[in-house]
Amino acid sequence: MQAVTFFCGSSQRCDPAYLRAAAWLGREFARQGIAIVYGGGAVGLMGALADAALAENGRVIGIIPEFMRDLEWAHNSITALRVVQDMHERKKLLALESDAVVALPGGVGTFEELLEVLSFKRLGLYSHPVVILNLRDFYRPLEQLLARAIDERFLDREHERLWTFVAHPEEVLPALRAAQAQPAGPAR
Repeated sequence: MQAVTFFCGSSQRCDPAYLRAAAWLGREFARQGIAIVYGGGAVGLMGALADAALAENGRVIGIIPEFMRDLEWAHNSITALRVVQDMHERKKLLALESDAVVALPGGVGTFEELLEVLSFKRLGLYSHPVVILNLRDFYRPLEQLLARAIDERFLDREHERLWTFVAHPEEVLPALRAAQAQPAGPAR
């Protein structure tokens, strides 16, 4: 694993446990020599993740739309900042530039990124592991919704292997290492 994409929020008003988890993951991934690819923001979980990785001399690659950079939301101290035209290009590059995805808590942007990559994975367009950090049961409603979609036969039982939920940051790397990439074709 060379690089992992993180989807996460930019709120600074969230529970400090989320910020601590993002910082812990930033430090740990840097120590393991795994580059972090993320949305390029300087605050909230994004900032905590990037700052902690940088403090350990880790590689941090941000991908941010031009309008967000113009609003001065970009982290100016990361290893590389790629400025793209729009959100669609950002999401595409976030998925393409890494070997896995980790979703931390966040808002609608995080949800959109996560659900899009799960949809791509379901269709066979994304073949890497997806780990969802369900810290403080943040993603419990999503876990229930996905289970309901399986129960109601909108997804098959085999689709449960498209994602992995973990409860603690210390479980993220082991879950990524244990997850096997899906075959390139669409799941049935």
